[in-house]
Amino acid sequence: MEKGRRDKSGIGGNKPSIEISVRHLVEFILRGGDIDNRRHVNITDAMLEGARVHRKIQGNQGSDYVSEVPLSININCDFYDITVSGRADGIITRVDKITVDEIKGMYADVEKLSEPVPVHLAQAMCYAYIYARQEKLDRISVRMTYCSLGKDSIRFFESDLSFEYLSKWFNDLIEEYKRWAEFEIKWAVCRDDSIHAAVFPYDYREGQKELAGNVYRTIVHKKKLFLEAPTGVGKTLAVLFPSIKAVGEGKAGKIFYLTAKNAGARVANETFGLFRERGLKFKTVNLIAKEKYCINDCCECNPEKCPYAEGHFDRINDALFELLTGYDDYTAGMIRDHARKYKVCPFETALDLSLFCDGVICDYNYAFDPRARLKRFFSQGAQGEYIFLVDEAHNLVDRGREMFSADLRRKDIAAVKKKIRGLNRALTRHLNELDRLLKKREEETTGEYRLFPDTDDIAVSAGRFAGIYEDVTKDHPIDDDEVLQFYFSVRSFLDIYEVLNEKYRIYGKNEGRDGFVFRLYNTDPSDNLGLCLENAVSTVFFSATLLPVRYYMELLSGKEDDYAVYARSIFDPKKLGVFISGDVSSKYNRRSQSEYAKIAAQINEIINIHNGNYMLFFPSYDFMEKVYEAFAVICKDDVKCMVQDRKMTESERLLFLDAFDKYGGLSDTESDMITHVDERCSDIQSKTADDRDNKITLVGFCVLGGVFSEGIDLTEESLIGAVIVGTGLPMVCTEREILREYFEKSGLDGFDYAYRFPGMNKVLQASGRVIRTENDTGITVLMDERFNDRCYKNLFPREWVNIRSVSTGKMTGIADFWKGGAT
Repeated sequence: MEKGRRDKSGIGGNKPSIEISVRHLVEFILRGGDIDNRRHVNITDAMLEGARVHRKIQGNQGSDYVSEVPLSININCDFYDITVSGRADGIITRVDKITVDEIKGMYADVEKLSEPVPVHLAQAMCYAYIYARQEKLDRISVRMTYCSLGKDSIRFFESDLSFEYLSKWFNDLIEEYKRWAEFEIKWAVCRDDSIHAAVFPYDYREGQKELAGNVYRTIVHKKKLFLEAPTGVGKTLAVLFPSIKAVGEGKAGKIFYLTAKNAGARVANETFGLFRERGLKFKTVNLIAKEKYCINDCCECNPEKCPYAEGHFDRINDALFELLTGYDDYTAGMIRDHARKYKVCPFETALDLSLFCDGVICDYNYAFDPRARLKRFFSQGAQGEYIFLVDEAHNLVDRGREMFSADLRRKDIAAVKKKIRGLNRALTRHLNELDRLLKKREEETTGEYRLFPDTDDIAVSAGRFAGIYEDVTKDHPIDDDEVLQFYFSVRSFLDIYEVLNEKYRIYGKNEGRDGFVFRLYNTDPSDNLGLCLENAVSTVFFSATLLPVRYYMELLSGKEDDYAVYARSIFDPKKLGVFISGDVSSKYNRRSQSEYAKIAAQINEIINIHNGNYMLFFPSYDFMEKVYEAFAVICKDDVKCMVQDRKMTESERLLFLDAFDKYGGLSDTESDMITHVDERCSDIQSKTADDRDNKITLVGFCVLGGVFSEGIDLTEESLIGAVIVGTGLPMVCTEREILREYFEKSGLDGFDYAYRFPGMNKVLQASGRVIRTENDTGITVLMDERFNDRCYKNLFPREWVNIRSVSTGKMTGIADFWKGGAT
């Protein structure tokens, strides 16, 4: 489905118009039936095969057949025009009659069709009406030509229609569409007027107006901007306000606010809400995962398992119109409520809403991941009038690598073999062949892993399996989630195979119980991300930590002419004390009980200098737990500890943070919940007013790079210190070593690109939890001897001034800071 496009000639007093294609008009207004995810067709293959069939049929026609005839009609409405256009597959002109030919390729057996598919026939009837009106014909014939893809068997359906009949039918169709067109026209005027009147909601902070100006100029010049803006600059407002203004000025049609985590989406929703409170008319939807929208007992999208999938397309337009004309901020709860009311799928409803919204807030996946990309916006070769705002953009490097990598696992094949045995001989034969080729690669992988030069034979075999699967399931769906997921993994592997280049490494690895994996690994995602970025007129990558910026520019866009801006912090640098403890280390060769005890002793010294709330960040759960065990023996009774659990639920994470917001105070119920998370938290009790006056210390033991090290706001006394143990280096593993080798061969420092830069980003993110507002005062303590090395200090932000050294028994610098900087 695609909504109509508003012609910009409607701006400035001219009569506005809506442009829509014949196909999208009939597929939208006349859609009906069920959602059914059990039947699968590869869209790209189908399009290529369909184009081939069209050319073949058209080429076999006689001289009276004219193919690919452009047709258009303008409908004059009260205060706007509708332009409907398209291209008829063929016009056959004979002495006795004129026929409009519409060709459709189908994987189904066309011999089993008893009549044309209604939306196909409607498309042909639109062309027939436009042509008959244009040529002043009293009658015209419509021919539906169906061809079975792969088999080339053809079936015709033909009917002779009067212009009078077609005219009434077409006018009824347009009447049904008018409510949508009028909504779009009126909403666009209302929205743009409100944007023109919009002002920045607060007084600009220092440097914030300059940031907003940089963003606007980037959009106007259709460029990309890498924006590093320290906490407190107000970067969300600074990127959203000029982007909204650009929409109102016709520089773009829609904003995609792309996030890595829920916290980013929440901030975006709140910021749009802030503008709406001040009069902005701007429709936004927050797209979340299908499973989180689902209101059925099980998330299986077919009419046999889900009552909301059955007949969804019969009811969706009424549900959609009520939402569009009644609300502007589409939350998941609202969408679920309307889905129940109209008995439609909430996820598909949200996707349809996104077409009409001015802003879409969603995960990176919806813009970049070939498995989840919103094809209604980002189909191959399409360029839209979109602005991409990429929040916490430092996350996109590793996310991009994962999105554009794919693998096949022999363990999965073994499981699927059992499920499909006896179903189809050809399907089983091709699956066995795929398994044989993977087994051969497994036998050739004698070490931990092995790089392979190509994967052509495996791709051919996987393609044959996928083709047979699609052919089998079009008539006989396989109702098994494990088989379905394996098909998706095969199709993903084939999609990635199509984009393989020198920035990929192909490797095989034996993973113990998980068996052999054969992987296409995208070491440098810049090419793939770059193609996705072409869907937008402009992109702004922003984060508090984009150091070194050249690293992110190279791996996220690869363009030398992109813009880069480092925003100056508005906070007094003297309010953050930065300290390095160089007499401890998290290096593997130093890890021992004595080293854990030494780190615990230093932490105990630090928190005893000044009471308050601290977060401690460690390189792993195991390391964290070892230090906690040593710390628990020596800490004072009035120090309350909370420990991040490996399997925390969302509600448990919120309780963890809530304890800091309350200065460590928890109700009995909350304390019981935290105790359930980890029995070591059981000593946390509710605080009295006197406790708060005495500033009893709360210490959170957390994992560096985890959920508590970025995307959280604990202001003022909610958090006064972060102690970061280790340089955050990723664990040495197959893919990190492949990365190091790849970048070294590219003439770069492989260790920097594979380990140091990603590690320091985690350190800087964790440190950024301390100073969130101009009223905050706090400390960051970096505990590892390597922080004294120049290669790490070069990655420190410019706001870190007067960095001082501390060590066991020598914490004078921290004491002096609190005497001079604490309130």
